[in-house]
This record gives sequence, C-alpha cells and structure tokens, in this order.
Amino acid sequence: MTLQTQKRWLRVSALVIGGFAPFLLLATIPATAGPAEWVIDLLGLPLDGTVSLASPEARFLCGLMAGFLAGWAATVWLLSGAPFDAAPEAVRRAVVGGALLWFVIDSAGSILSGHPSNAVFNIAVLALAVGPLWRRADA
Repeated sequence: MTLQTQKRWLRVSALVIGGFAPFLLLATIPATAGPAEWVIDLLGLPLDGTVSLASPEARFLCGLMAGFLAGWAATVWLLSGAPFDAAPEAVRRAVVGGALLWFVIDSAGSILSGHPSNAVFNIAVLALAVGPLWRRADA
C-alpha cells in the first residue's frame, strides 16, 4: 500500500460518507422523500414500504443528518490535500478512528432501536469507507 493510494482513497471515503447526504436532504421535502424512505426501509429490513418521513421532526432530523454527513465528507476530502502531505499517518489514523466511532455508535443505535440489519450493512460501508486506510502505508 502506497501513500498515493491512501491519499486517493481518502476521496473515496469522502464520497462514501457524503453520498448519503443528498438522500437525507431530499427527505426534508415530503414530495422528494421517497428515495430516502426506501433506503431507510432497506437498511432496516424487512423492505416492506412502511417507512415514513412525513413528520416534521423526522424531516428536521434528516436535514441535520444531511448537514453532518456533508460536513464530515468535506473534512475528509480536505484532509486528503496538504494535511495528508504533511502528516499522512496522523490523517489516516484520524479518518479511520472517526469511521470506527461512527460504526460503533450507528450500529449500537440500530440494534437498540430494533434494526439490527443496519449493523450488518454498516460492515460493508465501513469496509468501503476505510478500504486501504486500515493499514499504515509502506514507506
């Protein structure tokens, strides 16, 4: 694993993280909430069409989550530039640490809320987001 591969993968991580933000932002508008409702239904299995983001509170939460995800994605993207060049190992550890914390809290919340299937989906998202960042790059 090279530093250049890890540097490029940080941008993949940013896209994986930020990829959920548009769905959640669209969910703040009842007329465009369908894709987010479908994704939440899929992640929470069974896929039965019962998810609704119609309440103002659910739409508000989706807006907040969209902002957090977009901000986290932008941070990871920006870390792939000069900060990575200056301190690649520190940036790698910070991104992996953040992803692991997301995984633990999101998975615990999914299980506690009765949606353990999302914890399984989270394994795939974590693997995709972290990819070759798991290990220190070769010198």
